[in-house]
Amino acid sequence: MVYVDEIDVDQEGIAEVTLDENSIAQVARPGTSIRQATAKRPEGPSPAVRPVTQSGRPLTGFVRPSTQSGRPGTMEQAIRTPRTAHTARPITSASGRYIRLGTASMLTHPDGPFINLSRLNLSKYAQSPNLAKTLFEYIFHHENDVKNALELAALATENAQFKDWWWKVQLGKCYYRLGLFREAENQFKSALVHQEMVDTYLYLGKVCARMDQPLTALSVYKQGLDRFPKEVTLLCAVARIHEEMNNLTSATEYYKDLLKQDNTHVEAIACIGSNHFYTDQPEIALRFYRRLLQMGVYNCELFNNLGLCCFYAQQYDMILTSFERALSLAENDEEVAEVWYNLGHVAVGIGDLTLAYQCFKLTLANNNDHAEAYNNLAILEMRKSHIEQARALLQTSAALAPHMYEPHFNFACLSDKIGDLQSSYVAAQKSEAAFPDHVETQQLLDKLRQHFAMI
Repeated sequence: MVYVDEIDVDQEGIAEVTLDENSIAQVARPGTSIRQATAKRPEGPSPAVRPVTQSGRPLTGFVRPSTQSGRPGTMEQAIRTPRTAHTARPITSASGRYIRLGTASMLTHPDGPFINLSRLNLSKYAQSPNLAKTLFEYIFHHENDVKNALELAALATENAQFKDWWWKVQLGKCYYRLGLFREAENQFKSALVHQEMVDTYLYLGKVCARMDQPLTALSVYKQGLDRFPKEVTLLCAVARIHEEMNNLTSATEYYKDLLKQDNTHVEAIACIGSNHFYTDQPEIALRFYRRLLQMGVYNCELFNNLGLCCFYAQQYDMILTSFERALSLAENDEEVAEVWYNLGHVAVGIGDLTLAYQCFKLTLANNNDHAEAYNNLAILEMRKSHIEQARALLQTSAALAPHMYEPHFNFACLSDKIGDLQSSYVAAQKSEAAFPDHVETQQLLDKLRQHFAMI
């Protein structure tokens, strides 16, 4: 007699799996994911030198909207994520970034739209190739109506007997916008069969990166570079993927190759300058940021970076002037907060702790969610022997930025000093999870474990 444990056949003859213990792996192989910290020992500066984002990657020198979409991974993290430029954008706002109000030039009269899409016979317009392409771009880019744009692209592709690469690319863009990444990938690959274009390689690599397949994206971009050697946009895309995977040395090499082709590329100059600054070469970083200033880039972030580079390169005559210019160019409270935070670091460097305290207070006045300022204020309060205030500030900092190791470690040290060993051990474990290679955390954990073993 044969006993069947895992398959149960009911009265209607339908087989049901009742004890299926198969499961899909939830964690990517090391070095193959850009949504998680790719390695315990990242290449380049450690988190003790270079700040990291919530996803565990070092901060880049250039803000790119595409690197912030799709983060963080869970809805709980998305709800808890602050709406700031330095953290991952909540996934609930991904679609809102494409909304654009109709401009006055696109209105026929004040009371109605330029084109009433609900009354269009899309199959009729799809038969006219030139008119269909113009109409598609209006629907897709101006009206942001992906559903009608997809329908028009599908009808036009059918009328073109599935041989027009342009329509296949537009189909892929619609599928990408709708989150159907596999369908978008198929359309872009089919378009490359008919016509190899730089944009198609870029879109296909973007889809692979969005599906968390950075190695596949790299192979796509390198295929494009074989077909279009030294293409600037493809070199930039490869450098971005390496940077997101913590391969900062490789990313810098690609950015340098990019600058050989286009020596006015702002993103490459900014990223190389940022890398030099965090590898203890502020003089070289200062040259790159001065190059951006000569090119006409004139904003708060650039003058803030110039001030920091001047301070660490010991060119004290330009520090306050740069920060004053950064404050005057700041467009929102978050930028003002960042400038005051960096001024606080300058004050700590010159030994004026009273000025540093005031700067960090001004940081929190402009941005109440600034975790780093809470942490630094707690240190200054500890120097004044204000233990309870320091504990409260460190707890706030740890709650706002759980990916930072500093507030956890500082809270562990403070708790250890006042005899709260249990809280110290818990905080030290969180610090170790955020930065496994931190020597002081390991020493504190060993000390606490020895103490617990003696009890």
